[in-house]
Amino acid sequence: MKELLEEITQSWTVAVNENFTNHPIAQKIRTTLPSVVREYISESHPTFTVKSSAGAGNWANIPWLSILDPAITDTTQGGIYPVYLFKSDGSGVYLSLNQGTTNLEKEYGKAGAKEKAREISGSVLSSIDNLSNWGKADIDLAATTPLGRSYEYPNIVAKFYPADAIPPSEVLRRDLLELLEFYSKISSLGLNMKKTSEASSTITIPKPFILLSGISGTGKTRFVKQQALKFRSDGSNYQLVPVRPDWHEPSDLLGYVSRLGPNGAEYIVTDFLVFLVSAWKEVVECVDDGEITYKADAVPFWLCLDEMNLAPVEQYFADYLSVIETRQWDGGQYFCEALLNASVLVEHDVTLRASLQLDGADNYALWDYFIANGISIPPNLIVAGTVNMDETTHGFSRKVIDRAFTLDFGEFFPNDYSAYFEEKTQVKALSYPTLSRVDEVDLADYDENGSRSIAFLEAINLVLKATPFELAYRALNELLLAVVCFQPSTDSELQAVWDDFLMTKVLPRIEGDAEKLGDDGANSLLSKLDEELGKQFSSIWNGQRVDLLRTNKDSSTLEVNCRSKNKIDWMQNRLKNNGFTSFWP
Repeated sequence: MKELLEEITQSWTVAVNENFTNHPIAQKIRTTLPSVVREYISESHPTFTVKSSAGAGNWANIPWLSILDPAITDTTQGGIYPVYLFKSDGSGVYLSLNQGTTNLEKEYGKAGAKEKAREISGSVLSSIDNLSNWGKADIDLAATTPLGRSYEYPNIVAKFYPADAIPPSEVLRRDLLELLEFYSKISSLGLNMKKTSEASSTITIPKPFILLSGISGTGKTRFVKQQALKFRSDGSNYQLVPVRPDWHEPSDLLGYVSRLGPNGAEYIVTDFLVFLVSAWKEVVECVDDGEITYKADAVPFWLCLDEMNLAPVEQYFADYLSVIETRQWDGGQYFCEALLNASVLVEHDVTLRASLQLDGADNYALWDYFIANGISIPPNLIVAGTVNMDETTHGFSRKVIDRAFTLDFGEFFPNDYSAYFEEKTQVKALSYPTLSRVDEVDLADYDENGSRSIAFLEAINLVLKATPFELAYRALNELLLAVVCFQPSTDSELQAVWDDFLMTKVLPRIEGDAEKLGDDGANSLLSKLDEELGKQFSSIWNGQRVDLLRTNKDSSTLEVNCRSKNKIDWMQNRLKNNGFTSFWP
């Protein structure tokens, strides 16, 4: 441990001026240091989890490694946890008992969060004997960004190890285990800030790209606008972009260079690109030294691609489909590859800045960030495509379906003629995801280690084995993200998450004739899937389950029939009667 901390601290100032990707110092923070810490704590605290970050796509101002007790907190955004915090100038590292402030800021605001953090610090120090004598209450990280400085005020107690005087490994180990003993007492203080699985009127969705499929006139476009209005009554977080049949490449969305004007080459900006930048302006708290601090309460921006499949999606939406797979959240920092490269912005600096409404003094720092990094997909942007499947539209490849959260609108939000004048149900507000992948600690309250969901997906994949519809790692990540997003608290709720996962990610992939899917009897792929799901969905297959996206009008739980059972029956009958079937109505 001593040699490792010495190498990280003494190499840090040089490393941050070098390429971040695959840098050995970043790898040591991400991999080697967590391995050593786990070895230190595995015997005495086997349930504790370790997370670390050197940055997400770019160097962090303050790299860190945190140790979480699932009984106290399952995220670095809230609760109390020990953490190694490396000073930005490489002069040393703190071992700190600290607090996550993201959740505090959401609840109390920035000023209120500081006051609340100080209150919690005082309660902990006064309640745990000898903790105040273990270290000091104030830390100085030499931070140069707001995010880096935000690690300082919530410190409860810390020890500092100067880079040129790191103590022996046995002392480092002893200090860590002593702090963990103090930490273990916190769960009994009534300060548990761990999120609960209670039903909420606002839920995050696993993916920021939604396909709303269904017959014409069911209200798909209206649904998208209503979602935006749930967060902002003036609708400024909503943009409708009608798709034209002649769109065949990304410039129809991302703009292009025109040389026909009197002033020479000019970049033509689209509504899509202007709205993209508007979402960025909403989510950015500030930009300091090239690092973004994100607002904790940023509203989602909803972009509706109306009649999305009038043109071939794989062609005009190709750039977005590729870039969306690069989205990463790491310790509250967000990274995504650029949709519009920095070189384009540099070449057309003045005109683009004005066209994108970034020419005001308040936007200079954000524009400089774009000039350095390009314009990527903002974390709070949700793209919703409305689709009808008929002779005038294009189908979807599995590449598109794999990257989308597909909702059969008639199944998830059915029209009820009897409720035309007075609605009987209400739709929950959907917000943007803040996770790109999950760790075991994220699943602790819902499906420990993800073991049940993994076993479920393995069983489904056995049925799909050696077919074009077989599932890969992306599907497992999507399923585990869904479990964390919908926070099931019972067996039937967990099976409801699995049911909706089949409807959004698996069944939309399946299509073909009797030759491709097997005959319409017991040996067909759909029949085998039906049989396996009857075993997996023991609580809901022949009964009802909770609706995860809607409630009754009085906010009470709404129950619906098992969705995948109904859909598989429908697809099987269609195969039998027509000789061909697909998910799409």
